[in-house]
Amino acid sequence: MAVPIASGTLMTDIEALEAELRRARDESARLRAENSRLRRENAQLQAARPDSSPVDGRIAVQLPLMVPSPEEAVTDTSSGAEKIGLLQRLFRGRQDIYAVRWEHPAGRAGYAPACRSRSDRERGIFLPLTDQVLHAHLDGRLTIGIYPLLRDETCWFLAADFDKERWQEDVAAYLTTCDALGVPAALERSRSGNGGHVWIFFSAPVPASQARKLGCALLTLAMERRHQIGLDSYDRLFPNQDSLPKGGFGNLIALPLQRAPRREGNSVFLDRNFEPYPDQWAFLSSVRQMSLAEVGAIIGGVTRAGNVLGIRPSIVDTEGEGDPWTLPPSGHRPDERVAGPFPQRVRVTVANLVYVAKEGLPPAMLSRLWRLAAFQNPEFYRAQAMRLSTFGKPRVISCADDFERHVGLPRGCLDDAQELLATHGIGVDVADERHPGSAIDVAFHGELAPSQRQAAAAPC
Repeated sequence: MAVPIASGTLMTDIEALEAELRRARDESARLRAENSRLRRENAQLQAARPDSSPVDGRIAVQLPLMVPSPEEAVTDTSSGAEKIGLLQRLFRGRQDIYAVRWEHPAGRAGYAPACRSRSDRERGIFLPLTDQVLHAHLDGRLTIGIYPLLRDETCWFLAADFDKERWQEDVAAYLTTCDALGVPAALERSRSGNGGHVWIFFSAPVPASQARKLGCALLTLAMERRHQIGLDSYDRLFPNQDSLPKGGFGNLIALPLQRAPRREGNSVFLDRNFEPYPDQWAFLSSVRQMSLAEVGAIIGGVTRAGNVLGIRPSIVDTEGEGDPWTLPPSGHRPDERVAGPFPQRVRVTVANLVYVAKEGLPPAMLSRLWRLAAFQNPEFYRAQAMRLSTFGKPRVISCADDFERHVGLPRGCLDDAQELLATHGIGVDVADERHPGSAIDVAFHGELAPSQRQAAAAPC
């Protein structure tokens, strides 16, 4: 027999349970943030031990601890002002301008600097980034992008974009490299869900040139774990150049946590298992910001071990280290040896390309082979030095092809490839599959122009 219960008593009990549930969720979020902080602190202490081994046998960096205090943690239940403050602290770009995403009925979409009218845009009068704009982004009324490169050519964060078909594997290699070097990195799934952004935040403005060197160094080391990341990844850093182009703002990146994609599980931060953190704000509160000294220490360690990009420098590359006349004729410093194990012999087939069999070769060796056919694009550095836009000018040009079972190199790289393999004690079996062609019987019955006759009669 059912016992009637007064509606007022029932509502009171439900409200009490809901209040208790909210308190439990708050405590859970606080404990997760604290647990994340302690894990990072433990990892940093382990890395800073005097007897710790250098990363990859080459780089050893000791980093100070810079962890937000638990009292400053922001959670899902924090006020809107606290959440906006956390956004402003981490995702700090240009404050005098921001971009708004637009969508055309035909399906096109893009970003444009926010302004009140077309005439304002033509006159270069743009709207500033305010707390109200950030609120509108979070609640879904706007989708905004921020410009990371400041007027003084510094930045508060560095982001790397991964959007290939197997982007999760690329991201995993990059994050493993960050973890090995003690670099605090946060992974965000992109708006589309078909890629990811890895964010590194700074505690003070860092020169864009230094931030980009850090990103390039991390990518170079990550490619030794997974060469499929590709050299074009150097062009997908935010900011994408060291100096502000004349009349431009540099590239922009979409601000995370916009409501519409969040409903689909996108534009949110993920753990190492690619699962969204249950409390996005608690996670962001736990993210450590790097200091300029830390950035310099890591760049210095990578530079001492070799070229940051691991490829031949450009003659107009102002970032190059050391004196250019001290370099060998190839313009490439000797690289550190790659760690094995290696196969005893590798088959190399010479045809339209030089095909090096991948079987048995570790990812670091495949990456090293790939870089034999790459060079820094002088047009990129020339444009950057002149403060022109580098859009459409890749930083690195690669002439290699990646096949399922082979690395394809231009035939001019044959000697370099053989030398690299021999240096590591790998025997090379060369098979020449070039086609010499078939002779045909033809005769020329045309009449040469005077200039052609002169050229044909000239001694070779």
